[in-house]
Order: sequence, then C-alpha cells, then structure tokens
Amino acid sequence: MNQNWRLDDARQTLVLASDAGRCPQVIYWGAPLPLDEDLDALNASGQLDVTGGMLDENPDLSLCPEAARSFPGQPGLIIRDADGTPFLPKFRLSDVVQSDGALTIICTDKDNRLTYTAEIALDPVSHVLAMSSKVNSDRPLHLHWLSAPVLPAPQSADEMIDVAGRWCGEFQLNRTAWSPGIRYRENRTGRTGHEHFPGLIVPCRGATNVSGEAYAFHYGWSGGHRMIAEELPDGRRQIQFGHAARMETAPATEFKTATLYAVYSSDGLNGCAVSFQRHLRDRIVEWTKPGIPRPVHYNCWEAVYFDHDVPKLKDIATRAAALGAERFVLDDGWFGQRDDDTSSLSDWEVDPRKYPEGLGPLIDHVHATGMTFGIWFEPEMINPDSDIHRAHPEWALGAEDQILGRQQKALNMALPEVREFLYDRISALLRAHAIEYIKWDHNRVLPSPDAGQTRGSYALLDRLRADFPEVEIESCASGGGRIDFGILSRTQRVWLSDSNDALERLMMQHNAALFLPSAVTGSHVGPRRCHTSGRILDIEFRAWVAAQRHMGFEMDPRELDDREARVLREVTDWWKDNRDWMYFADILRLEAADPSVIAEQQLAQDGSQFVVFAGKARTATQIAPRPLRLTRLDPTARYRITLQNADSASALSRGTLAIKNGPIELTGAALMQRGLTLPWSFPETMWVLMGKRL
Repeated sequence: MNQNWRLDDARQTLVLASDAGRCPQVIYWGAPLPLDEDLDALNASGQLDVTGGMLDENPDLSLCPEAARSFPGQPGLIIRDADGTPFLPKFRLSDVVQSDGALTIICTDKDNRLTYTAEIALDPVSHVLAMSSKVNSDRPLHLHWLSAPVLPAPQSADEMIDVAGRWCGEFQLNRTAWSPGIRYRENRTGRTGHEHFPGLIVPCRGATNVSGEAYAFHYGWSGGHRMIAEELPDGRRQIQFGHAARMETAPATEFKTATLYAVYSSDGLNGCAVSFQRHLRDRIVEWTKPGIPRPVHYNCWEAVYFDHDVPKLKDIATRAAALGAERFVLDDGWFGQRDDDTSSLSDWEVDPRKYPEGLGPLIDHVHATGMTFGIWFEPEMINPDSDIHRAHPEWALGAEDQILGRQQKALNMALPEVREFLYDRISALLRAHAIEYIKWDHNRVLPSPDAGQTRGSYALLDRLRADFPEVEIESCASGGGRIDFGILSRTQRVWLSDSNDALERLMMQHNAALFLPSAVTGSHVGPRRCHTSGRILDIEFRAWVAAQRHMGFEMDPRELDDREARVLREVTDWWKDNRDWMYFADILRLEAADPSVIAEQQLAQDGSQFVVFAGKARTATQIAPRPLRLTRLDPTARYRITLQNADSASALSRGTLAIKNGPIELTGAALMQRGLTLPWSFPETMWVLMGKRL
C-alpha cells in the first residue's frame, strides 16, 4: 500500500510518498500542483525503468537513504554501537502527524532499536521549508553522520552554485557542473567559516537572477557542516546537509541535525534570495527593539586599534556623532594588559592604565553626544598570556602544544564552569553600565571540530539574551567567519568581512544578498586608504557602498577633509531618510548587460518605491554604458526616476542625458524591457537611482 502527503503554498507543492511502508521520499517539489492531483498516479509516473546492469528495482531516494536497501549513493545515517559495531539501519514508517503546513514523520528500525524522526514545515509567507532530522536509541551510540531530510535536486540543472571565500574575501560564488558522483564540501574548522558558507543554489537550465526556476539550501549551524550534492548512477540527484562528520565526540541516545532551510523559486535566483532575506529578518532574528530604526554605527577599531586614550576617544566620538553616527562601539583593547593581540583574552576586566576611572567617563561622553554605547568581546577565546589561562589551563580546548591562532587558543565551551565564568564577567559589565551593543568576535578556528563547542556557545548567548534582552549582539568571526541562520537566531547583526575596501564589499554584498537582508548586514565607510587592501577610494564610493546595507563608519574621522566630511554627512542623511522602508526592502540582483557593473535594486515590499545601486567595478569594454534593466515592477504603472547623485557626473560625461537633468517618468514595462541608460562614469564609482510609483 502507498501513502502520500503534500504541503502547499502559493508558490510551490512538496509531495512525499511511502511505498510499502518504507521511509518516505520526496517525489515532487516545484511549482504548485492542482489540489485534486492524483498523487498515486504522480508517484507511479515518476518510477524509473529497469534495464541491464541494474537491480531489479530502484532503491528509494528517501528522506534518510539506507545502505541496507542497496541505495547506491551516500546514506543519510552512519551510526555505530558503543563497541564500534556498524549498523545498517532499515526503517519502516511508524507514524505521520500532519498539521497546518507541517509534517512529522516517524520511522523505526526494530532490529537495531532506532527511531528516526523528520520534521518538515513550510512557511506560507516566506515560502521557506524548514527541516530537521533526529535519531533516538535505547542505549548510547556513536554517530558518524546524520543528514537533515534529504531532498532531490532537479534533473534540468546543468550546474550548482556554492559559496567559498577567505578572510577579507568572503562570499565568492563557485559554479560546478553536475556530473556522475559527488560534489562534497565539508567545513571542519569548528565555526561556520569564511571558506565554506553552508549554502547551495541549484539553478535550472537558463535561470538568471531575474527569471527561471531555481532551488536553494542553507544549513543553519555555526559549528561546521557537510554538504553532499550527488548524482547517482541512475541519474537521480540528492542534496544532503548536516553537521561535519564525527562532530559528536561522545556516545549518546539522541542526535539531532540543525535546521536545513530550502527554497524553490520560479522567478530566478532573486526568488530564492527574497525568501531567505524575509525569513531570516521576520522569522529567525529576535530583534531587541522591534520598530526602532537601525542606528548608524561607529566602530573605533581602524581609528585607534589597541591605542586606547580616553581624551582621544572622546574627540573621535564627538566627531563621529557630528557626521551622523548614532552608536559608538569600543573595540578590542579596553581590558587586561591588552596592548596587542598576544595577551589578556578571557580576563575581561577594564585596564586601569588606559581607563583609570573605568569606562564610565567615556560612556557618559558618548551618551552626551546622543549616541548609544557598544563594546567588543571575544568570549570563546583565551591567550596563554592571561591571568585566566595561568589559573585554569585546563579550560583551553585542545592539546597543550597546539598551533595557536592569532596568539590564542579556544576555551572549551562545553564546560559549564567556563560558561559560568564568562557569563559572570560579561554580565557584570552590562549591569554596571548602559551598554546597548556587543560585538562578539571569534578570531581563530578550533583545534578540532566538536558539536559540544557550538552548543556551549549557543547556551551562553541564550542566557545573556534572556537576561539582557535589549542588548544587541553582532556576530563577527575575523569578519564573516560565523554567518548562518543558527547564530542569527541569537544575534541581530553580522560583520560581513574585515575588509572595508568598498570595491571588495560591492561584490561581497551582492553575493551575500542571496541569503542575507540589509537589516542584519553591517557595512562601514572605511579609511581613505583601506587597511586591508591598500587601495585608495573616493569618499563618495565608500559611503554609497556602505549605504547599501546597515550603514556605519570605521575610520578615524580626524582624517576627513571638508569635502569628505560633507559628502559623508549627505549620504548618511540620505540613508537615515530612507532606512525605514529599506529595512523591509527586497534586495534584487540585477542582470547588468555590462559585466563591469554590479547592480542591485532594493524594492519596497508594497512596490511603491525602490533604489538602484549601480557600481562600476572596473573599466568597461565599450565606450557608452549599456542599458540596465530593472525587475519586479508593475508593468502598467508609471514611475518617476531620479538620479540621486547626478552632481557627481564627471566632465567626461558630456551627453545631454535626460536622467542627468531631472526626473524622468517611464512605465514599469519600459524600465524592465528596455531599461535605463546611465551616464558614463569612471571605475570605482556608484550611480544611485531613486524610483517612486506614481
């Protein structure tokens, strides 16, 4: 007997089937099917033929593919008994509980005394599937690998897109052709990682940013993951995500995956991106002060580094506030004997040499300027040269002779006494002062991956969030080394990269928008000469790139000349005037006909207005700019378009373009089909277009 279940929203249908009581498999995931679709016929019509050189029946590509059923690919569960004896689980369907938009599927293996549970929920607003797996036993077992519920990948896809990177070069997209075998990526650094962001996009043939079918996946876990994209010998394809293998170092009676978020889109990569952006912002992030505008950020790191001097910091705070900053963040160097990065991590007591009266006078001054105050911690780390390491060397994670990273080790966050110590030190400071914000850093990879480390860090964050619900937390890990939906369920902002190079940021922000909304993505105006690239960029380009996301400054404001200060104030004022609607805007990647242009359109959710950022990353191959086509507008509506920074046009832009001389009015159809021709511009500049529906 066959059983079928389906989940539907306005965009998609997901159908599962169990044949002869076996573990269910996804037999359809895509555009909506009629509600009266014959699911038995759908299942039967999708069965593969059998020919020479094959088994007499094709094994199911189930939610947890089983080697015991001769499945020819990677299994969904690899587990061993306490004595090391491997199991080959063979699950039978036990129960299915269906509620509004959700399924709980329970399967059992009576011989091995195992229970497998899959949770699947479809959000009808964001159109995101949230899925997780769990395995229970009646005695402790060793886990090697457990996948979140396994999904099929489309046969009509020629390639897949995953995300790699490095320090100061995060969110680089890789395109890999589908072929027989595995695309296998595993991050074993113990944190989400610059190198292996836990995301995957599978565009169907012909899909672009703005059109076509695409599927996307994100694994919401901060401790290292494994991704398997496999094409089986019979041509079927499977997607698996889970914790990195052997992350569970101790035997247990229950193992769980994190949540796998999955999206189907019928309108290109932007459909996937908007679903992830909305789901993260509206469903996952717990905002400290909902409805309050995102404040303009100032971080003092690239202004002073470890050279903390209260009069100097007060002067910098006064200047930052005059430029429009609303939050001042005191970065590394305020504690212990912290004159460089070789000492004092984990001591977390104010340095009396630098702050003889404590932090109070600086905090009071910051508040007097109208800004709120934030502070930097790196709680999960410890320097060998620290009072705490000398007192508790056993708190450090890993071997005594391990290779250090940035002159530091990691604390063992699985130890309750470590979490208690950190809570006491951090909470004491939060209780003593009006601190609104923590920049929470994580500047080295772990000596070995361990899921207990991640769960311990989550537990500390959860406790602090519960006791200090109005303190916002930023996830920073040498920049973008810990960005995922798991950490963002406990934080409200991410530091996308340690690079403040606006040219590098332009591309990073463009790619990160496939997963992240503007509201959580910090972007700062850096120094005139970038400290990580050495590149010198004009203040206008730096300011407009920062204005694409949650805007801030991270430079010494004393270096600004009069023009630079004026431009920065003007762009900051523009951002403040528009931040309320941009908070909810969908970031849409545009298909620029000119490959030297990186462009995006931020569209208000009600469609009433938009802003286009068109960045010129390098010299174009042709003389005249090519038209830039917009997306997702009402074809019959008329829009008034204004070039926000028309005064920045170079003298070499000599034509009498209408867009330079005042607003123009066009229909949505014209803007999407023909597009807008922008003025000529130098590389490393940005055009900003404002549009309002009339």
